[in-house]
Amino acid sequence: MTQTVLMVLVGLTLTHPPLHLWRPGENGLTDRLAAGREPALDNVTAWLSILASTGVVVAVAGVAVLALLVGSRRRWREAAFLGGAVAAQSAVFLLVTLCVDRPRPTAPPLDTAPPTSSFPSGHVGAAVALYGGLAVLAALRVRGRLRPLLCVLAALLPVLVAFSRLYRGMHHPTDVLAGLANGGTTLWIMWRAFLADRGRSTPSAGADRAPVGSDRASVGRAVVVYNPVLVDDDTLGRIDRVLAERGWAAPTRTATSVDDPGRGAAADAVTAGADLVVACGGDGTVTACSHALAGTGVALAIAPCGTGNLLARNLGLPSDPARALADALDGGPRRIDLALADGDGIPATVVSAMAGIGLDAATMADTSRSAKDRLGWPAYLPPLVRHLGDRRMRLTITLDDGRPIHRRAAMALIGNVGALQGGIRLLPGARPDDGLLDLVLLHPRGLAGWSAAAARLLTGRVAPGGGAAPFEHFQARRIHLTADGDQPRELDGESLPPGRTLRLAVRPAALLVHTPSGDGSPVDRSPEGESPCGESPLDEPPLDGPPVAAPEGDDPRRAGTKPVPAERSA
Repeated sequence: MTQTVLMVLVGLTLTHPPLHLWRPGENGLTDRLAAGREPALDNVTAWLSILASTGVVVAVAGVAVLALLVGSRRRWREAAFLGGAVAAQSAVFLLVTLCVDRPRPTAPPLDTAPPTSSFPSGHVGAAVALYGGLAVLAALRVRGRLRPLLCVLAALLPVLVAFSRLYRGMHHPTDVLAGLANGGTTLWIMWRAFLADRGRSTPSAGADRAPVGSDRASVGRAVVVYNPVLVDDDTLGRIDRVLAERGWAAPTRTATSVDDPGRGAAADAVTAGADLVVACGGDGTVTACSHALAGTGVALAIAPCGTGNLLARNLGLPSDPARALADALDGGPRRIDLALADGDGIPATVVSAMAGIGLDAATMADTSRSAKDRLGWPAYLPPLVRHLGDRRMRLTITLDDGRPIHRRAAMALIGNVGALQGGIRLLPGARPDDGLLDLVLLHPRGLAGWSAAAARLLTGRVAPGGGAAPFEHFQARRIHLTADGDQPRELDGESLPPGRTLRLAVRPAALLVHTPSGDGSPVDRSPEGESPCGESPLDEPPLDGPPVAAPEGDDPRRAGTKPVPAERSA
């Protein structure tokens, strides 16, 4: 109601200026656009107007709402958000036009004018509600490289519709602005009503079952380990509600600190007999909890709240922490690999997602916390551009017991998983449960090399090749990198002091973690400190054992690894 009243007041102010203090002169813009009309633009703007017409908007909204309601998981909140936004903006538009009678512009119209006031633009309001709402749903639901494209296209359509209504002489500029405000305000209200706190959703298909490995009468014990810098009280409350909906007792909360980013808190949870540890924070919190839980049989669930959230993204979890936890608990547990990393100046540390030396580590080191808080993952782009001209390092690479490989590269990245932010699969062959680590070397030469590298990333195709190729790809169980001088390094997005060496060794099936694709089978309670195969996944021999030379003529990329195809597609 407030929205309607404010728009009526604005409309009356435009049509009946108080004391005739001004005379709104808005016909100049539409007259100039009419004078410069072209046949091609006439056709394009006609189609844009059709896309925002009542019939098309109702049809598209109806199909989208129906698809959300009849899918494998009925998403009634998303359906109510989209359908409610389209219906509410239409109601506001009709009420305002009943109170405000504004004539159309003086420019020759290209469409038949409807019998409603020029203020506000109904086409623009409907376009914002429908296509803007679809952009929001695409950002929440679509995965992979299509998501940015769909979001941009859906969000751009209302702007193009606004231009088409001005060009075709159907509305004044303030009518179009009012339409944008009407649709945008309605979207915001519906977002607050249905999607802003998705952790309060009605339990989904698996919400009423007890935690895996327990029954309703025996409620599991959960501990939430959270980063107080990234997580607020509202998020913690939503996490509690998701756990309660799925039968867990009220969780114990433990905040991380500079001295303990989560490893100690998770270890204490294991000692206290917890059945589940929820890592609520960024990649650092997830990695620290993973280190403590590896080999214990106590399950991890991730509620991502950071900038990268690499492991969460690669496990198919949404970005909203409460929804991610709900999907993970509904899916069930599965075992994934971890890696144990060390190097000069680096104590033995668990890696759950990726570790790198060179360009990626320099980029992360130069990205400020405040920039990441404001912009999210795009904050990494300016530092990345600044470091593109850095000198390539000379690397010596040892894979398992193979002979050393010598390369010059801008970056070396070792992954337990393959996808970066934005759905880019830098390591298309990486799987978190295949018992192998993947290594990619980036060594472009000149502008052509960087262009080829960008094209490979955008298309998702990464191929091994000779020294001139932008990417080289390897797989092994142990990977040892030695640079010719000190280089920036990172483990799971956390910057480390520069150094020359980085060593990683896989620890197969070391971590039990809840994922949407988990099979829901009973939790494997192996004896504490042991993996399912009976050995401690983090107490193996040192990572830097003496390499054994491979026979002459062997392909070093296949030393202790499975064969790598010449070309992969994500």
